[in-house]
Amino acid sequence: MSTDAIVMLKDDHKTVKRLFKEFQANEDGPAAKKAKIVEQILAELTVHTYLENEVMYPEVRRLLPDLDEDVLESYEEHHVADVLCLELSTMEPGDEHYNAKVTVLIENVTHHIDEEEQEWFPKVREGLGRHQLQEIGARMLELRPGAPRKPSEPAALKKALDAINA
Repeated sequence: MSTDAIVMLKDDHKTVKRLFKEFQANEDGPAAKKAKIVEQILAELTVHTYLENEVMYPEVRRLLPDLDEDVLESYEEHHVADVLCLELSTMEPGDEHYNAKVTVLIENVTHHIDEEEQEWFPKVREGLGRHQLQEIGARMLELRPGAPRKPSEPAALKKALDAINA
């Protein structure tokens, strides 16, 4: 497994996009199956945004101040995803807005992923050396096991509420 931070984040993106396709293929399927897929999506997104917010974004802001606006936009996109994840974590697949809310989450996160991979990651890779990206990735790898897995877990909930109240 690579410890390059960008490679690690792209791997997370692949996992999330696979889960998005799985949900879309089962959108009209059994409620239990949809709930399981959404639970996996929420877990993946919660861990991923935690690692980006706690490690990747602060390090990029510190090391590449010219990318500050890009990072701030990414924080805001995470905020939107965090709110949707928090709301979905309290819903059931039979709720009237469930599928619509998952669809909006998918659209927002897909936009965020595309922007990161096509615009932001190339700038970061160009600005940081391989060694720095591996150090950032190693820190993310270290934090991953203890990262929150549910939007309602204390660390994730605090982040979401802090962002809402900011």
